[in-house]
Amino acid sequence: MDALNFPLILFLLTLITGAIWALDFFHLRKKRDPKAPVPTWIDYTASFFPILLIVFALRSFVAEPFKIPSSSMRPTLEVGDFILVNKFSYGIRLPIIEQKIVPTGDPQRGDVVVFRYPLNPSQDYIKRVIGVPGDTVEYRGKQLSINDQPLPQQKNADYSYLEGYRFETLNQFTETTQSAAGAREYPIAVDIQKPTLYLDRVFPFPRREACKYFENGFRCTVPEGYYWVMGDNRDNSEDSRYWGFVPDENLRGKAFFIWFNWGDISSFAFNRVGHKIK
Repeated sequence: MDALNFPLILFLLTLITGAIWALDFFHLRKKRDPKAPVPTWIDYTASFFPILLIVFALRSFVAEPFKIPSSSMRPTLEVGDFILVNKFSYGIRLPIIEQKIVPTGDPQRGDVVVFRYPLNPSQDYIKRVIGVPGDTVEYRGKQLSINDQPLPQQKNADYSYLEGYRFETLNQFTETTQSAAGAREYPIAVDIQKPTLYLDRVFPFPRREACKYFENGFRCTVPEGYYWVMGDNRDNSEDSRYWGFVPDENLRGKAFFIWFNWGDISSFAFNRVGHKIK
């Protein structure tokens, strides 16, 4: 996901406008002639402060919008989807530094999460949680197993989409995993023409010793404080199988709602708007 440092910019604008508002409220207006007009630069700046403060608080502690730029989460999320992410699902964190101060819950298997990419924390990624701390995740021959239990897959109609100038047609399944809240179902897409993974793309990531890789897959045990994530578009996703575990401190929140879709300059998908994210 694209990552301009908007939270920092918003924080600085809120800080600057707040400082000007406070300076005027506690000092400048007392010296000003009551009949004199408020200087334009103070009037405009102070007017923006409450708006910026509300937006900053909502984005930091309630919900933050993100846009989906790639096909790695198809068919659940499509290119151009604008989503909302619940910022307090996994703990209340201090803005900007993302330090958790109040724990409120932990990611569960099947959650769709936004997180800071472990190899480049300035970038935001979105994937589905497959393994939680203590889980052993195995993926061989397109079959995913958690703690030696294969996840049930039900075959659905083929899934097709346009990728650039290429038309992709993939096998589609409904996969079922178990979480603390019970069974979780979600769609996945599989390209039987592609290998389960590309061994030459696997990075020497932290805690790499917790994984074993094979020609047709891998087996990893998730360390405490980490999560294993994968894309629903299984054969078109760069995810944990290549760059490893997601630390808890990298989590941004849980994706829960599609509020808009704009695929390109001529494409607005009404049927995507208003969907909950499974």
